[in-house]
This record gives sequence, structure tokens and C-alpha cells, in this order.
Amino acid sequence: MQLAFCLYKYFPFGGLQRDFLRIALACQARGHVVRVYTLEWRGDVPNGFELVRAPVRAWRNHRRYRGFAAWVAADLARRPVGRVIGFNKMPGLDVYYAADPCYEEKARTLRNPLYRLGARYRHFAAWERAVFSPASHTEILMISSVQQAFFMRHYGTPAERFHLLPPGIAPDRRAPPDAPAIRAALRAEFGLSEEALLLVQIGSGFKTKGLDRSLRALAALPGALRARARLIAIGDDDPRPFLLQAKALGLGGRVDILRGRGDVPRFLLGADLLIHPAYSENTGTVLLEAVAAGLPALATDVCGYAHYIDEAGAGRLIASPFAQEALDAALAAMLADPGARARWSQNALAFAGRADIYSMPERAADFILRAAADAPERAA
Repeated sequence: MQLAFCLYKYFPFGGLQRDFLRIALACQARGHVVRVYTLEWRGDVPNGFELVRAPVRAWRNHRRYRGFAAWVAADLARRPVGRVIGFNKMPGLDVYYAADPCYEEKARTLRNPLYRLGARYRHFAAWERAVFSPASHTEILMISSVQQAFFMRHYGTPAERFHLLPPGIAPDRRAPPDAPAIRAALRAEFGLSEEALLLVQIGSGFKTKGLDRSLRALAALPGALRARARLIAIGDDDPRPFLLQAKALGLGGRVDILRGRGDVPRFLLGADLLIHPAYSENTGTVLLEAVAAGLPALATDVCGYAHYIDEAGAGRLIASPFAQEALDAALAAMLADPGARARWSQNALAFAGRADIYSMPERAADFILRAAADAPERAA
């Protein structure tokens, strides 16, 4: 069967993008043909994928996305497929992979009411409604049960259209037998002694992930801890505002901000703590990646996967409503207690060995292909 996958942008280091690729490859491995519609693609194209870049231009993203959906619909009318799977919200999807949180909930709780008067809001609200309204037939693959209640509250989506998937941590995130050697090499590369305390923050979208909060917590450490601590943030985003903040906080030389890269597992093994004080987060896949690597984590409880930190006994969570003082105190306490960090690391590795946190791509492919087999072919 021919399957069409739609996403606005592909780059190798985004969480949504990695999920898309692993699901599409799982479908292809079962003998199905993959066509990908996108506006931008960075990186290698897997063998056998038909990559279609929609030739749509616009000054504003929401207009470009509207043009993308129209162009894809026209191309599908000329060249029909069995099913259309979307990784961004848009009309015309048979299956939507819900990597993003509820836009309407964020617009009503995190934005000024005047925000809802703008064209950008009208576009994204309408595109979300096209997926979640009771009149839609789109089936929804959820990776966080937290968001389902928001979608049902705002749109009245029937519960039976939601299908919860397990996490899908890549196997290469698990600590290998030579983890100590990898840790030593990473720390030597960045000039870190064993006494140094390396914090990592990983994920594109530095503002949403709370990098500003991490910098304030680092600056608030007691003098002795602060002298030993260093933060490396990794992600595809503009580092300039955060480098300016670090300078203003007197953190010169203690903060590195790196572009997205393919060797993230080295940093998980080389660090002493993952810090992830996100403002909002549908899942927070990096939390489970840290668990798989045996790296203790400090995160906000708003992350969809935050409960795994508690279940694994692999770190600490900052309760809502967020208070910077609570993050500051928790970071200082975790860095000052090597015995607790060792226990959290051991707990994390044990949890990673027994829990189903890896099977999401296969389960998603199961659903996509079962849904396609049970439904009539899309009409041209």
C-alpha cells in the first residue's frame, strides 16, 4: 500500500521528526511504499522514500502552511494513496500523530486574550479543529494522556478516536557496556575534570524548554557548587538571547549552547544531571532518554513523561505552579549529593531494563496499517 506522510519541516534532531522517521521506516519495513510531503528537508533521505517538497512560499508561516495543505490535497487528488498520516495539524488527514500539545488550551491559558484576534490564531485554531472536531474522521495517535482531556474539553472529540501509544525511546539511548569510557572521552573533549558537575539540557525550542530558568538556577548555586558546575544546552534554536542572559548572570565560560547534533547519547553518558524545566511539554522524550542512559533528571511536572521520573525513582520534579526558588533549591541539593545521584542512576538503569519505553514506532505502524486495511481506499 502507498502511504503519504505529511510534516512541515524535517531536520534530524527534532523529536517529532525522529518519531516520524522511525514510524515511516517501520511501515516501509512491512512492505509498504512511503511518500513524504514536506516544505523543508534537511539531512539524508532514506532509500525508497519518495520525497515531495511542496513549492509553496509565503512571508508568514501560517500562510505557508495553508498553501502547503492545499498543494498536498491537489497532488493527492492526482496521485491517490491508501492513507494520509500527518505529524502537524491540518485538514484531510486519516491519522494524526499528536506530538504537539493542544493549541487552543495554550492560547487560552498562556496568551493575552488579544492574541485570539489575530490571523495566526485563527489559522492554527481552525487547523486544530479540522483534526479534533466531532465532524472529523481523523484517528489520533496520542503519546501523552495529559493532552487528551484538553482536546476533548475544547472540541468534544469522541474518546474512541484517541489511541494511546507507549514511549518510543531509540535503543541507542541505553547505556552501553563501555559507558564509562564514553563518559571519560566526552568530559576530556570539553575540558571537564571528574570533580566538575556537568548539566545538560537537550531539545529544540529553548524558550519552551525553559533554558532561561536553567540559567537562573545555575547562577543561584552556592559559590562552591557554582565553581564546579557547567551547563551544555543542545538544540536547533537561536542561542543569542540565552548567551546574553548567561553573560548578564555572570556565567561566562560556564555555559555552552550547541546546535542539534547526532551524538546526544555521549552527552547523556558524560553528564551528571539532565535539567529540563519546561514551561509546557507534551511528552519530554529526553526525560526517558536520560532514564535509559542512567542520568538523573530534574524537570517540571508539566511534562507528559515526567511521571516516569517518579516511577523510576530517577530524579526530582518541580511541582506546579512553577517557582524559580524551588528549581534553584532542587538543583543545589541534587548537585551537592553524589550518593543520591548514584542511587537515581541505578534506579534509572533498572527501570530502563524492565519497562516498555521503546516500542512506539512499531505500535504506531500496527495501528496505521490496521486502520488502512479496515477502511476503503481514498477516492481520487
